[in-house]
Formats: sequence, C-alpha cells, structure tokens
Amino acid sequence: MFNDIGPLELVTIVVLAVLVFGPEKLPKMIQDVTRTIRKIRDFSESAKQDIRQELGPEFKDFEFEDLNPKTFIRKQLDNDELGIKEIRNGFDLKKEMAEITDAVNGREAEASAEASVGSSGGSGGTVDLTKKPRTTQPVERPPFDMDAT
Repeated sequence: MFNDIGPLELVTIVVLAVLVFGPEKLPKMIQDVTRTIRKIRDFSESAKQDIRQELGPEFKDFEFEDLNPKTFIRKQLDNDELGIKEIRNGFDLKKEMAEITDAVNGREAEASAEASVGSSGGSGGTVDLTKKPRTTQPVERPPFDMDAT
C-alpha cells in the first residue's frame, strides 16, 4: 500500500504527527486510524463476498483485480485462444515490405516472392524503398480505381 514512501518521508510524517497531535494524543490517534483501516478492509471483503454470492457458482473464481483495464488486457493477450501468437509469428516484415515496394514500383508479385525467398535465405538482404523503378523500360500506370481513392 505504501511501497513508494521512503525513510525520509516516513520520518517527516512522524515529526508532523507529533507536532500536530502532540505526544500525549498520538498513540490514541494511531489506534483510531488502524481501527478505521481494519473496518474498511472488513467492509470491502464482505462486499466482495456478497457480490460473489449474488453472481452465482459460475463466477466463484472471479477476481476483482481483473476489472483493472491493464490487468484485463494483459490477461487476454496472454490467453492464446485468439491465435495472436500465430499471427505474430506468421508475419514476415521483409516479405511484406518487398511486396509493398514492388507494388509501388509496378513490378510483378511473382518476382518479389522469388526475391524475398532469396533474400530471406540468411544473407539478410535489404529492401529498397525508393520510388524510382529499377527497369529502364517505361512503366505503365495501373488503371485508375475510383473506389480506392
């Protein structure tokens, strides 16, 4: 609960408490605060138990920490029912970039497939992302598609 309080801050809090409440009233104040914290914990635990009972037996393993969005998303991404790991492992960035480059330069998809197979053979080939075509022949413009723009 108080993981980020250092020793200097703790000493400062104690000194301020002694100055504000005085050495005579400080033990009583500490007891009151601990009693209040204990009551709040008991109240929250009983509320959790009531909610679990109302939800029924199918939610007996329900954890309230799962309602935290970070925890929920982390748990869903770790769960591989969606096949996210397969998608992530099956994605070849070099091949995709080569296909995009070929599409921009107007080259055929078969040539890029052959080039990506050859470049992924361990040589660590680079992908050229320049916009100018490598061939000296004039490049035909693809047909204009009104729906794509």
